[in-house]
Amino acid sequence: MQIYLPSLAGMMLVFSATAGEIQLSMSAFFIAVAVFQLFWGPLSDQFGRRPVIILGSVLFVIGTVFCLFAQSIEALIAARVIQAAGGCTGLVLGRAILRDLYSPKQAASMIGYVTMGMAVMPTVGPAIGGLLDHYYGWQGGFMLLLVFGVATLWASVFLLPETHMNRNEVGGRQILRAYATLCREPLYWCYTLTAAFSALAYFAYLGGAPFIAADLLSLSAGEMGFYFMFVALGYIAGNFISGRYSERVGLFRMMLAGTLIAIVCVAVIAGFTYFDALSAPSLFLPMFLLGLGNGICLPSALSGAASVRPELTGAASGMTASFQVSMGAIAGSLVASLYAHGILAGSPWGMILVMGVGVGFSLIAALTIRFYTARSGMVAAE
Repeated sequence: MQIYLPSLAGMMLVFSATAGEIQLSMSAFFIAVAVFQLFWGPLSDQFGRRPVIILGSVLFVIGTVFCLFAQSIEALIAARVIQAAGGCTGLVLGRAILRDLYSPKQAASMIGYVTMGMAVMPTVGPAIGGLLDHYYGWQGGFMLLLVFGVATLWASVFLLPETHMNRNEVGGRQILRAYATLCREPLYWCYTLTAAFSALAYFAYLGGAPFIAADLLSLSAGEMGFYFMFVALGYIAGNFISGRYSERVGLFRMMLAGTLIAIVCVAVIAGFTYFDALSAPSLFLPMFLLGLGNGICLPSALSGAASVRPELTGAASGMTASFQVSMGAIAGSLVASLYAHGILAGSPWGMILVMGVGVGFSLIAALTIRFYTARSGMVAAE
């Protein structure tokens, strides 16, 4: 996704679209990821990991080809939905494959390494996307995604073994029953909302920063790609800290620390904006703190959500991730709308406001965990 962020402003001109319409291509992508990842996991339990990943890779390639040849913003949005529907199989089933291959403790370690690796692309993606946009236009990023998609499809067909041998008959009723059970768990919602609102702040930044950088700061696509690296570098650092200290410090303290760091980020950007001192460094360098806070908070929040009902770990992980992405889609669309219309049009304050709401409610949800566990005599948040 990050690879085409530097092209968003240029795509407005190509498709004669508004910021809100361009943002819809991102929001539709997030919504599709949120919806389809609820189904791929159970399908892989019944039919195996390999065929589902192959199907997802085919859909991703088809969606990317449609993106390349889109002649209107509506066609691009539809293509992005197909792309997301296929691409999210890797997000869902990558961790499932690791759980198939390793013991729980080994799998946790491997998932940590995978998370670190996954954070590399958001780090270099905007810079690569900026260069591709400079030389090949907005379609350059999608050309590279097509190469990656074809390579993934080839590897899935010829190199990926089936890792899930004990197939389960998973029906719609069983899936709905599992989700209904989780919805009745207050502690699950506390962890999930901590993660979701923390992610909301990040997606609000993604939804507003490209337009602010292009319109207010006059950054080129290449310059924009460089500055976008800072939030991803912070996220990598946060995940490293989380992996190293979570067991020693505890889930609650990690979530609290991460959320407070993100609040500092929003406060700093708001201060620069208030004193009319916003620049590329003052907008993007504090975003390192946002990435750092997310990297520290999210692993503990996600782990807590998955541990509330151990027998429903898979369903809990899927629903929490789906809720995160849904909140991200809402945040991105809201920021784009505030930037395009109303009293906050053309200013950074819409983005700052939504980011502030995200980190504020994330803090409230995290503090509610401490209150709930103390009242119930639990120690899950320690």
